[in-house]
Amino acid sequence: RDISFVPTLEPHNRVPPGRFSLKFDGGGRFVPLGCRHGLVLVYHAFWKQILVWDPVTTDQHRIAVPPGFASDKGFILITAAVLRASVDVHFQVALAVVDREHRRALACVYSSETGEWSDIIWTPLPSEASAGNLFFTERPAVLVGHSLYWLLVGNMIGFLEFDLKRQSLTMIRIPVDLFTKGTFDICAMRAEDGGLGFLFLLHTDHSIQLWKRRTECHGAASWVLGRTIELDKLIPLNLVDKWPFMILGFAEDNNVVFLWTSGVFFMIHLGSLQFKQLSEAEDNNVVFLWTSGVFFMIHLGSLQFKQLSEAEFIFYCHPFESVYTAG
Repeated sequence: RDISFVPTLEPHNRVPPGRFSLKFDGGGRFVPLGCRHGLVLVYHAFWKQILVWDPVTTDQHRIAVPPGFASDKGFILITAAVLRASVDVHFQVALAVVDREHRRALACVYSSETGEWSDIIWTPLPSEASAGNLFFTERPAVLVGHSLYWLLVGNMIGFLEFDLKRQSLTMIRIPVDLFTKGTFDICAMRAEDGGLGFLFLLHTDHSIQLWKRRTECHGAASWVLGRTIELDKLIPLNLVDKWPFMILGFAEDNNVVFLWTSGVFFMIHLGSLQFKQLSEAEDNNVVFLWTSGVFFMIHLGSLQFKQLSEAEFIFYCHPFESVYTAG
């Protein structure tokens, strides 16, 4: 088990693939939770530990989660985010979890400067939410201003906002009518005006909608549709015909979305709409199919097929955008 990096720069600026790598010893499940400010965040489910790793200095910090978060009873999924100032050696880890038993979301912050967790704060889940099937996805939080936003899915879809400055939690719903348009993928992002937004990828017409949160003068907030990006006008037709597209990641500092379809991994800059293919399946005779939530790999020559497990399939990537030098 290890964490490896896929370079996206041009060859003359590219970091060798083996330069940054992290290997894990022992058993258990390691869950990458995101990268920010030159740090990588990983959760070890069995040990109930958060690992903060600096790939440049190779420094590692293992942090035990607070006692109230360590038990699996009543919790669906723990998620977290890491952040630090550009000239600071110290970092913070924001931790969030859904408490099914008490129908609430909890959060707290670890400071490497004090070596302690803050007091736990909480907010109730929306009344229409079924706590039994509400969970965080493995997609990382997006940092907008002083707030972190995690995607929550279940019988409702929305964002959990953690305002680090005010130390408050808020649930933000996503427009319900979007979910009636067919199969889709969704991802939090920074909007073009610097506020909260999200990408809505509709599979049926190969389009990406860019939504943003707008606050009126009287304080009420609502979602408005910004631009719509038609993928068939950006990407080669042979890729557009391969269904489905999946959002694999969003680089918040560079405004880049990473997409995947049938073994091909590529990126699109949402400002310039420049497209770049990053990698593809080594065997062109292999196709990937998706049905009823299950992925299959089929070799067109032998017609042999294999169902892909979660461990064999990339569901999300975590863009490593910045290298910080403290001091």
